Amino acid sequence: MTEYGRGPGSEPWHPDDPLYGDGGWGGQQAAQQAQQSYGGQPQYHPQQPQQQYGDWGTGEQHGYGDQSYPQYDEYGQQYAPQQPQPQQPQHQQHQAPQQHQQPQYDQNGWPTGSYPQDPYAGGPQDPYAQQPAPYGGEQSDYYGAPEAYPPPEPPGRRRSEPEREPEPQTDWDPGPDQGEHAFFAGGDDEDGRDGEPDDRRGRGERRGGGDRRGGGKEKKRRSGLACLVVVAVFGGGLAGVSYFGYQFYQDRFGSAPDFAGSGNGEQVTVTIPKGSGGYAIGQVLKQMGVVKSVDAFVAAQAANPDGKNIQDGVYTLQKEMSAASAVELMLSPKSRDNLIIAEGKRNAAVYELIDARLEVEKGTTAKVAETRWKTLGLPDWAVNHPNVKDPLEGFLFPSSYAVAKGQKPEDVLKQMVARATEKYESLDFETKAKSLGLEGPWELVTVASLVQAEGKTHDDFRKMSEVIYNRLKPTNTETNQKLQFDSTFNYLLGQSEIDISESEINSNPDPYNTYTNKGLPPGPIGNPGDDALQAALKPTRDGWMYFVATDGMDKTEFAKTIAEHQRLVDKFNASRGN
Repeated sequence: MTEYGRGPGSEPWHPDDPLYGDGGWGGQQAAQQAQQSYGGQPQYHPQQPQQQYGDWGTGEQHGYGDQSYPQYDEYGQQYAPQQPQPQQPQHQQHQAPQQHQQPQYDQNGWPTGSYPQDPYAGGPQDPYAQQPAPYGGEQSDYYGAPEAYPPPEPPGRRRSEPEREPEPQTDWDPGPDQGEHAFFAGGDDEDGRDGEPDDRRGRGERRGGGDRRGGGKEKKRRSGLACLVVVAVFGGGLAGVSYFGYQFYQDRFGSAPDFAGSGNGEQVTVTIPKGSGGYAIGQVLKQMGVVKSVDAFVAAQAANPDGKNIQDGVYTLQKEMSAASAVELMLSPKSRDNLIIAEGKRNAAVYELIDARLEVEKGTTAKVAETRWKTLGLPDWAVNHPNVKDPLEGFLFPSSYAVAKGQKPEDVLKQMVARATEKYESLDFETKAKSLGLEGPWELVTVASLVQAEGKTHDDFRKMSEVIYNRLKPTNTETNQKLQFDSTFNYLLGQSEIDISESEINSNPDPYNTYTNKGLPPGPIGNPGDDALQAALKPTRDGWMYFVATDGMDKTEFAKTIAEHQRLVDKFNASRGN
């Protein structure tokens, strides 16, 4: 249809037309109006003429021949058309303008009655006025086919849609037509037109929509499964968010997990490596079951004023201790279970201490030192020296070591040698040895071991160091470059005697006997500590040449001349009753 009536249109009326079914067009007249035929011949038209548009006046239109068409009601049911009434031929003529009448409306707001024809308007076939209708009556009627849609009817002749029977209420599922979402109802829209609006579907689909809801049980089963899936997804998501939220709060704002009390009574030996900080210590304690969390220990250590004084070593603690109790016990000497190597102790004594701590057979550590000393980490300048009784002497640095049962003697010795090497390198022994007139750092370690062995107090160490350097000088005519130290002879014999006869000393030619040999012994005679090392590097410059332990034990006095030295010897003899 064209927008001016029954003319050469592109296609018949279709439900996609937005005006389809709208009775507001003005409707059809209750009584059939006569239409002008072609050539002045009368025409007959079915009782359902084409509806008029806008204000086309009387609604008269030219017919399309004497044939009838099947008629359908608005529900698609066919009914018999009325017999056409013969019309008297009339000649179209222009009517004079008439007085405009007030339109009348029914209770639904639709206009009733007829409107006077516009005398200046053209006919429906001729929108441009007085043009003959094209092609005569050869136009096909699109409403005459059996599959065509019936033309719209005015409100007065429409039939009301029969009321549908109310659907029975079933269980809790309201059904898709009572507000339930298609997702829960399982409405997948099998025809593949989920998003297509209802007015775009066929008329039969709209009429038969109720039949598609027949499979209620199947849809309810799918509805219940969908609900379970949704609940599971949202429940799992909520649980995950809650868990991670709690962990986030605990990590940022919550207190660290901690045990209560001073332990459960079960003792455990804990080894803290050298250089360990708070977190490293806390990790070791947590791994051994002493504390509950690393953060708790770090917090307790920071809260204790002496917390930073915790050192490396072996500690005897208890399991399941509060972090504060663990910090307090580690600061107490009662918890320390380290192997302590005293300053000046000889290697032979250190080996025995290691054997006892490791609970191995006596002599085990000494044998390892004798046979594997080249693999224990000595620096290059500490090897290949002749006549050395123990290559490790002077390299078992006095300190506190974490040694416990189960360790190997070789590992303990490596730890001690590494500590001594680190110390000598930090003091730059290789460079400073030459400035002191020595051949190398090996001799500097030997000097320090002599200072440690002969000095009685730390105040004596620098004077003792000067005595050694003065006696080693080539210009020394007092002792002729001989040290004459009892400590070296005692080391040779593995003893610590004070009363040694001159005949015994003068008869032993061993290189470690400094009474009969000039210069330093072949190597260190003990393990010097920090004070002895510093004294060997910074001797006094007062001219000291002699010294005597006047009380035989703790007091050492120094002299510059041989006469002063003799007076000190007399004083020593008097103290011993000789």
